[in-house]
Amino acid sequence: MPITWTWRALAEFDALSLFDYLRLRQQVFIVEQTCAYPDLDDYDVHSAHLTGHDAEGRLLACLRLVPPGLKYAEPSIGRVVVAPIARGTGAGHLLVAEGLAHAARCYPGAGHRIGAQAHLAGFYGRHGFVPVGERYDEDGIDHVDMLLPPGFAG
Repeated sequence: MPITWTWRALAEFDALSLFDYLRLRQQVFIVEQTCAYPDLDDYDVHSAHLTGHDAEGRLLACLRLVPPGLKYAEPSIGRVVVAPIARGTGAGHLLVAEGLAHAARCYPGAGHRIGAQAHLAGFYGRHGFVPVGERYDEDGIDHVDMLLPPGFAG
């Protein structure tokens, strides 16, 4: 499944692209995971946002890259979402790989830290992340912080 990746700041979205992006995040994080929490936050304003579309223009996947020093000392991908129609295709791994490649270009030599849903620790582990610290509850979902060491090229 070929995916076209686009990076942009929040202010660079046109209205319909922003609608699709936020609707997908809402569909997964709020509705599908039945979790009432403020998906939009101040990190969105300062983040780079990645969207992936198929040849028909459907939004298949998205994430945001929070710069270092805002959420964590390290840069951090988050709000990692794959649309239901793209699950099981490898789109999630392509999404994370593109996010980490962009982070490496923007912040060379930096490590990378995420707050992952605990059931996805193995998924992120395939990209070189290792759990750090104890599991914790965030908005009713079990999470674990994970670190990608500086200079990791996996």
